[in-house]
Amino acid sequence: MSLNRSEKQAVIEEVTGLAAKAQTLVIAEYRGITVADMTKLRNDARSKGVTLSVLKNTLARRAVAGSSFDVVADQMTGPLIYGFSVDAVAAAKVVADFAKTNDKLVIRAGAFAGKALDVNGVKQLANIPSKEVLLAQLCGLLMSPISRTAVVLGALAAKKGEGAAAPAEAPEAEAAAA
Repeated sequence: MSLNRSEKQAVIEEVTGLAAKAQTLVIAEYRGITVADMTKLRNDARSKGVTLSVLKNTLARRAVAGSSFDVVADQMTGPLIYGFSVDAVAAAKVVADFAKTNDKLVIRAGAFAGKALDVNGVKQLANIPSKEVLLAQLCGLLMSPISRTAVVLGALAAKKGEGAAAPAEAPEAEAAAA
């Protein structure tokens, strides 16, 4: 279906808005994927805050021109799906996880922080834990010295308590023996 000039301009503006808010762009070739699988991928992406779009490549190149995603404009050829995400790893994680179970989805490239990523770069980005997991790990690291100190102090208090209780019991034991 061909778009008229105003519809093309609306698509470009919409994608430009997505690119302005997003931190990450992942590009994947979707040739041969069934509609049911594509629907599953879109639902999974939507639940994780990733916007997936099938766009005309010329419109996508115009939309990302001048943005940090312009570095992958040369990769925009063929039947592609574009994944934009505000979270730095969400788009890469959604596409890479789906590509593991469906060999017809082929990751082409990506962009993060103004740098182009190849297939391995996208997969490495996908392996980074989410923000919530990283915060939980940081919190655990910060609490570790405090909890270890508490355990040591508790053990010292218990040892002193045993040491103080032993001399008090000794005179009673001597009185009972006599």
